[in-house]
Amino acid sequence: MVILLLLKEEEVKMKKILLAVSTVALLGLGAQASASEEIEIGKKIYDRAFGRGCGACHDIASNPQLVALIKSGDLTKASFATTLKEGKNGMPKAVDAIMAVGPVKKAGYTEQQAIDAVWSFLSQ
Repeated sequence: MVILLLLKEEEVKMKKILLAVSTVALLGLGAQASASEEIEIGKKIYDRAFGRGCGACHDIASNPQLVALIKSGDLTKASFATTLKEGKNGMPKAVDAIMAVGPVKKAGYTEQQAIDAVWSFLSQ
């Protein structure tokens, strides 16, 4: 009888461990899916903002090359966000154009989430 009770306790412990491991795995998959969705929306913003996409200006050699600036550390996320919100030199304010992109509206993103999505796409 004592052996059966001990076996039952071990079975309960194993089930709890299995449940905990499964939960952690599912949370990890959810975060991974969320990150890839953010990058996908960031790409759509980059391709569609202002009706022609950010690349219409930023893929031209004479204009700031965002990917290179981000990867070199010369463009911080805070500076990037400020420029999108306020504009800078020839760069117009971009937040309204970003928020008008269909996938941003569909996802229900806030301004900060949309900016984070573009940053994630550019910095990958």
